[in-house]
Amino acid sequence: MKSSVSGWLTLAGAAVLVLGVTVAQGFLTERWKDKSVSKDLQAAAELLEEKFPKSFGGWELERELEADSKELERAGAVGHISRLYRNTRSKARVSAFVVCARPHDASGHTPDRCYPGAGFEIGEAEHRQKVPLADGREAETFTGTFRKTGQTLRIFWTYGIRDEAEIDKANVAARRTWIAPQIARIALVQEPAVYKLYAIVDETRLTSSQAMVECEDFIGQLLPALDTLIAGTDAEAPASEAKSPQAENPPKAQSPEAQRPEARRDQPTRPAASPEPTAAG
Repeated sequence: MKSSVSGWLTLAGAAVLVLGVTVAQGFLTERWKDKSVSKDLQAAAELLEEKFPKSFGGWELERELEADSKELERAGAVGHISRLYRNTRSKARVSAFVVCARPHDASGHTPDRCYPGAGFEIGEAEHRQKVPLADGREAETFTGTFRKTGQTLRIFWTYGIRDEAEIDKANVAARRTWIAPQIARIALVQEPAVYKLYAIVDETRLTSSQAMVECEDFIGQLLPALDTLIAGTDAEAPASEAKSPQAENPPKAQSPEAQRPEARRDQPTRPAASPEPTAAG
């Protein structure tokens, strides 16, 4: 009888253990989470696409890059940025690819899984690298190289989550902390939306040390600029509500004498302003 009870207790304990593991895995993989785009996730994606800077700290946008729709789908991207930037001093070029996604999607799409499938082999194994930011903070990143015949790419990647000081404010416009967790799926699970940044430089035309310097400078200048633009969103009045100077200080009505042509006859005529030049091509 005792052995029978002991057997049942063992089976019950095993069942509870399996159930606990299943539940934990379900939450970590968002298996039971609503897959529709939440209001916070959509808002974070729109902020990314609207606020991502075109120039910052000596870097300027050179051109927009076309993103592969299948790659975006695999990354679970609700919003994204894909751009090539050029340094005005060194002329170095760094491409930035950023996605806004759910924690599970953001954590699962990493270069060590993607680039080998595109014909690259791992050169320098990924490792953590702290990058000093222009505002005095540090960003945690991963970095490594991927190579194939005639090309070597240096890639940095990092995850942007809400700053701990603002995490209680249910606000997707909160300032971001940039981290490189060992187990991203666990570290990111409480976030409504995650920004994931890839900074990529082609080492084919640069030495390895130059590529590191340029990429670190790019990240160090970009992230504070992006955080400032996103965190300042709440303070900005919608364009439709902003008052123009004319609305605040309406022009004074002219007297009948001032409106007469004779009263304005001696005033010089100002030429019409020419339109701003547009870029060709």
